[in-house]
Amino acid sequence: MTNNVSTLNVLLYGEPIATLTNVGNDRTLFAFMDSYINDESRPVLGLGFKDSLGDLLTNFKPTQTKLTPFFSNLLPEETMRHYLAERAGVNPAREFFLLWVLGQDLAGAITVEPADGEALPPNVHQEVKDETQLEAPMRFSLAGVQLKFSAVQHASGGLTIPATGKGGSWIVKLPSSRFEAVPENEYSMMELARMLGMDVPETQLLPINQIANIPAGIGKFGSYFNNAQAFAIKRFDRANDQAIHIEDFAQVFGIYPQDKYKKASMRNIAQVIGIEGQEEDIAEFTRRLVFNTLIGNADMHLKNWSMIYKDKRTASIAPAYDFVSTIPYIPDDNASLKVSRSKKFSDFTLDELSHLAAKAMLPEKLVLDTAKQTVAQFYEVWAKEKAHLPLTKSMIEAIEKHLRGIPLRSG
Repeated sequence: MTNNVSTLNVLLYGEPIATLTNVGNDRTLFAFMDSYINDESRPVLGLGFKDSLGDLLTNFKPTQTKLTPFFSNLLPEETMRHYLAERAGVNPAREFFLLWVLGQDLAGAITVEPADGEALPPNVHQEVKDETQLEAPMRFSLAGVQLKFSAVQHASGGLTIPATGKGGSWIVKLPSSRFEAVPENEYSMMELARMLGMDVPETQLLPINQIANIPAGIGKFGSYFNNAQAFAIKRFDRANDQAIHIEDFAQVFGIYPQDKYKKASMRNIAQVIGIEGQEEDIAEFTRRLVFNTLIGNADMHLKNWSMIYKDKRTASIAPAYDFVSTIPYIPDDNASLKVSRSKKFSDFTLDELSHLAAKAMLPEKLVLDTAKQTVAQFYEVWAKEKAHLPLTKSMIEAIEKHLRGIPLRSG
C-alpha cells in the first residue's frame, strides 16, 4: 500500500463485511465487501443501510475528516473523546484514526482492524511533541459525553477496568465534576423504571474505591473523592462472551452526534419501532416516553434510544439506558426532542400521544392505554419508593414540582 492510503476492515460478529479506506488528506471511503452484498442471509449492520424497498444500499459518498454518521456515532464525544484521543496521541477530530485506535471494543457486534495488520501511520502523531510520553491507548469506545469505561466484575463484588479498556461486560460511569450525585440519580431512575416493568439491565451503585484500575490522568477531567459513588450497568450488547449487535437512533437516521437533539422527533423513533418491531416494542417505547417525561429527563436524545438484533436480522427496541432526571440540575420545560408537535413537558397530553400514534401509524388504543397505565403506576411507585432511593432532598423536590406541571398525571 502507498504511504498515504490505509484500510480498515469492518467486522460484524467477527466476520469482515466492509472496508473504510483513508485515501489521504483525511478523505475516507466506505464500501461493503462483495461477500456481504451477495449473502442473502447476511446479518443486519444497520437500518440506515436499507433502501425504501428493504434492499442493501451499496453506493456511499466519501467523507472528509469525519466518518459516515453510522461509524462516527460509535466514537465517544467531547470530554471522553479528548481523553482517549490524548492517551493514543491521535487528533480527536481525525475520526478514521480514532476509530483505528478504539475499534477493538465498540458498541454492538462491530470491531475494526487494519486490513493488512499495519501499524498506525507515524504522521498521525505529528502534533505530539514527545511520542515516548504517549500512554498505551485504551482500545474501546462507548459513545457519549460522560466519562465511562468498560469493566469486569470480580469475585469480591467490585469492578476492574481492564488495562486495555476492552473486554468488560459492565459499563462504569464516574461521578460528574459539574453536577451533584448523578450516579445516585441515574441508579434511582433506572430502578424506578424497572419497578414499572421496563426492560432495564442489571445495575449497581458502588463506591469509587471498589473500582480497580481507574485510568491514570482521569483526575484532570473531573474531581473524585474516595467516598463518591459510581454507577454501573450490565452491558446488554454482551452475553456469554458473545457480542449482540445494537445501533442507536442517530445511526438509524444517519445523523451526526452533534445533531442528536435535532433533525428527528419521538414520532420518527416511534415510526421505526412500529415498522420494525412488535406490539410489545411499541408498548415499551410508550412506557419509556411517559416515564422520562414524568421524571423530567430533558436529555432523551437520539443516542439514548437503540435497536437490538437478538437474532442478527430482526430489530427490536433495546433495553433501557441513560435515564436521569435532569431538572434538578437544569430546570427546563423542554424535552430534548419533539414528541409529535411539541417538545414542552407542559404540552404532554393524551392528545399529543394520540397525534403521535396517528402520524407514526401506531395502534392508538395500545399507546393511550399503556400511557395511562404507566402514569398510574408511576405515582403509586414514586409515593412508596422515593424516600428509599439514594436521592437528595432537592432532587425529590424538583421532580415533584415538575410533576405538578405535567398535564398527563393522576389526581
